[in-house]
Amino acid sequence: MAEVPTVQAAGNGPDYQGHETINTSILHTYSEKVDFLETQEKKQANMELEVIGQTVKGRDMHLVKYMQNLDNPTILYITQQHGDEALTTEGSLEFIKQLGTGKTKGILDDVNILIIPMYNADGAMGDVNYELEDYAAKGDRHLTRLNANGVDFNRDHDAKTQPETQALHENVLQRYEIDYMMDLHHQGAQWIKDDKYVSGAIFPPHPDHTAPEVLEGSKQLGAVVYEAIEPKGWGHLANYAGKGSTFNNGISVYGLAHDYNISTLLFEIRGTQDNANDFEVLGQKSNRYLTKQAVIAMYSASRAIADGSIQEKDVSFWDDLPVQEERPY
Repeated sequence: MAEVPTVQAAGNGPDYQGHETINTSILHTYSEKVDFLETQEKKQANMELEVIGQTVKGRDMHLVKYMQNLDNPTILYITQQHGDEALTTEGSLEFIKQLGTGKTKGILDDVNILIIPMYNADGAMGDVNYELEDYAAKGDRHLTRLNANGVDFNRDHDAKTQPETQALHENVLQRYEIDYMMDLHHQGAQWIKDDKYVSGAIFPPHPDHTAPEVLEGSKQLGAVVYEAIEPKGWGHLANYAGKGSTFNNGISVYGLAHDYNISTLLFEIRGTQDNANDFEVLGQKSNRYLTKQAVIAMYSASRAIADGSIQEKDVSFWDDLPVQEERPY
């Protein structure tokens, strides 16, 4: 067996393993996120900010909308369903900023974009109804996977027991005609492909519980992301799981494709920003590259939908994309 390196392409940042300080104060707080979004709304003529509901702890949930033409295809991005997966939100805020600049010139003419940044705001702020013990991070707060009631949002899309899940389904998924959805997450830092740690992993909905045309669109969305990231020096993407993994309609990549006929893609970026398990956490020197990876994924998907090139993507690469393997690091 080949030796697994102790650092890998995702920015060549260090593994955590308790060897450095992980500081949550470098990440946007909920209040800072709100201030950022309100500032961008004032600056960007095409952007609208909508409150779609409240969290268990009473925080407003924000939907960022770029809806120029209702006849255009629409993509929804969701970040930080799990509160300890914060660079997805950092990337979404950078993407929102770019949508107000010349870097994305013309893109909004042909695609509608919806973004829910920091979906699990209570977990992102560590404002929960249970103790957070032995977590890795330092700083002004801990970040935790579950919501304030200890519920995993990404298992709740069928039962919809939580106010946050209800807000998403009632005020976004059932209100807008959404064609594509990218659910941005983080996974543990211990996953490899070809004896190298991955920078991320992608996954389409379940083939046995998804309409063929929806599954095809999902795989094409994955092709766009793969082609944009894999050639980067730090890019190293794998298949998140094998074909026909156990179906659970409460998981967004499965349930949203099944219930709403939305072409969905799960994108798991390497390493969380806080956790009680050290192997889940990645050193912060990789933050810049992993955040950039999220931005590239959102930009490339939006551009491909806008110019129609997504419909020409060859999905056969999925047949040969290795499923990631777990290794200690």
